[in-house]
Amino acid sequence: MDFTLPATMRDCWIVNDGVMGGVSQSGLRHDPQGMIFEGQVSLKNNGGFASMRSPARFETETQVLELTTRGDGKRYKLILRTEAAVRVTYESDFVSEATWHTHRFTTSQFIASFRGRSVQAPHLSFSDVIELGILIADKQEGSFRLQLKTIKSS
Repeated sequence: MDFTLPATMRDCWIVNDGVMGGVSQSGLRHDPQGMIFEGQVSLKNNGGFASMRSPARFETETQVLELTTRGDGKRYKLILRTEAAVRVTYESDFVSEATWHTHRFTTSQFIASFRGRSVQAPHLSFSDVIELGILIADKQEGSFRLQLKTIKSS
């Protein structure tokens, strides 16, 4: 996926803690160097997360995902949903850096989760992925900004 393309951003959507009564806000903005995911995380009303999502598909032989970002030094999660466990998210943490950095992920780095709690789920296979997202949570109150350039599979 190439997040420098406006068409890629049109397929993305936002899911914030408002679905559970929170008041965090976020949005997506196109930039020729990469889509910007930014906003404000609030802990009010038991909130505390903001996320963006996108449909995704990876080749059968995919062993590694490479996500290129730059940001604000905060901890984010790459989240994946699969056809095999639609209600479960597979999550892996990364810390954004002020300069462009490529984060490498293997299936063993992901933890199956449901509403923030670890759960038993089928083994993650990148070829089963139908959706990806970026999540900021973990009581990181305040403004955030993460720029996404690409996600590649190998």
